[in-house]
Amino acid sequence: MNLMNRFRDKQTVTLLLKKIEESAKPDKNYSIMEICGTHTVAISRWGLRGILPKNIRLISGPGCPVCVTSQGEIDLIFDLLDKEDVTVAVYGDLMRVPGTNGENLLYLRGKGKKILIINSVVELMKIADEKPEEDFVFVSIGFETTTPQTAFLIKESAKKGIKNISVLLFNKTMPEILNLLLEDENLAINGFIAPGHVSTVTGDELYYGIIRKNRAAVITGFEPVEILEGVMEIIKQVNTNIFYVGNCYKRVVSGRKNIKAYELINEVFESSDAVWRGIGLIKNSGLKIRAEYEDFDAMLKYNLKPYSHNERVGCKCGEVLKGYIKPMDCTLFGTYCTYENPYGPCMVSSEGTCAAYYLYGGVDG
Repeated sequence: MNLMNRFRDKQTVTLLLKKIEESAKPDKNYSIMEICGTHTVAISRWGLRGILPKNIRLISGPGCPVCVTSQGEIDLIFDLLDKEDVTVAVYGDLMRVPGTNGENLLYLRGKGKKILIINSVVELMKIADEKPEEDFVFVSIGFETTTPQTAFLIKESAKKGIKNISVLLFNKTMPEILNLLLEDENLAINGFIAPGHVSTVTGDELYYGIIRKNRAAVITGFEPVEILEGVMEIIKQVNTNIFYVGNCYKRVVSGRKNIKAYELINEVFESSDAVWRGIGLIKNSGLKIRAEYEDFDAMLKYNLKPYSHNERVGCKCGEVLKGYIKPMDCTLFGTYCTYENPYGPCMVSSEGTCAAYYLYGGVDG
């Protein structure tokens, strides 16, 4: 607890805010995007938007894995449960994500469908190994942080001869979405708060493209002191026009790429085009299971056909994810779409921008 208190210290926060106010040029606007759902929640939880100078704007980007998963991919889960006698294994944040018809996995489990909430892929392997007569399908959603776990699940299951596990692979990769954001003329972003979790796998190499475009990139943790240190670092880079990948999360992120994780990912998966909710098709921004592990591909095993990526009518999650609008700019926010009764994935996921604004508020400076 003492360790965490260092990163939540009120006096340190006050001093950082003073430095930020002194450093931010009054005639300049600073637009900073965080690209991690955990950062989005932390910024709202600690009320950081409301205490920063008015010319510093924190924008929430497409950093929540569940939120960027297309409606067509989500609907495949429901299609599988409708057509096959399988147990679908998921992490808890998928349980309330609605399909096109409005049903969610929590509702279907109450109706008797076999849906298993797991905490790790190791847990799933143990359960599947103990029940060889039952077929399990793991729904894999995430960025570079969780992708190695899915690769481990497939490789280890093959090694152990566990044949009753397959995977619906919806994982996506960060470099391509970063390039898209940098090229977007509708966004004038000065710098990025880089995701701490992803950076433990990618290192700082992921953000070289950002600094080559003369934008700031700073890896931060998720406590108020760390985030404000990141903001201060971004302002410094923008003011001096000297750009490099800063690291304000050295207690966790070394800056080096995790070679072992990438070797595992590349052994089991290969690049593929992917559809991002509200954004559309992005070349080489997804993954698919390599031919040598195709026995674990649920799309092939159950002959599933990809759906179109049409979104739920009226949901503006895509515009929120791109930073074009704030959650409260969506007419459904707080009325038809609430945390208790979510309509779109940005409200469903615990890391969703709409959920963060709904639970903690989204006051700007």
